Amino acid sequence: MSFRRVVIESPYAGDVALNLAYLRECMHDCMVNHGESPFASHGLYTQEGVLDDAIPAERERGITAGFAWREVADATVVYVDLGITLGMQYGIDHAEKHGRPIEHRRLGADWYANRLARLRMAR
Repeated sequence: MSFRRVVIESPYAGDVALNLAYLRECMHDCMVNHGESPFASHGLYTQEGVLDDAIPAERERGITAGFAWREVADATVVYVDLGITLGMQYGIDHAEKHGRPIEHRRLGADWYANRLARLRMAR
């Protein structure tokens, strides 16, 4: 099976717990509904002990490291249910500058309920 490589743009700052739950749902959508292999630097590099998003130099390093992965991505997928943040806009601008396809997606208003239902079923 061949997976299309995509970079996910979704919110991180603000309500981090909610935004990470949303990111997990976006990754699920990419993999299950679109046959894609998603990459989301904001979900990986901000884990405890990796980089601290509250430290500007570390945040910038994470953004730059994420841009390195974009070079091998087939597309940038922007999930817009929770809006577009400044960090997401950096990623969109980078994709535009490098001619990478950009797709906007919505999970829909019931994304959180759907996620909770799947987690309950998995138990």
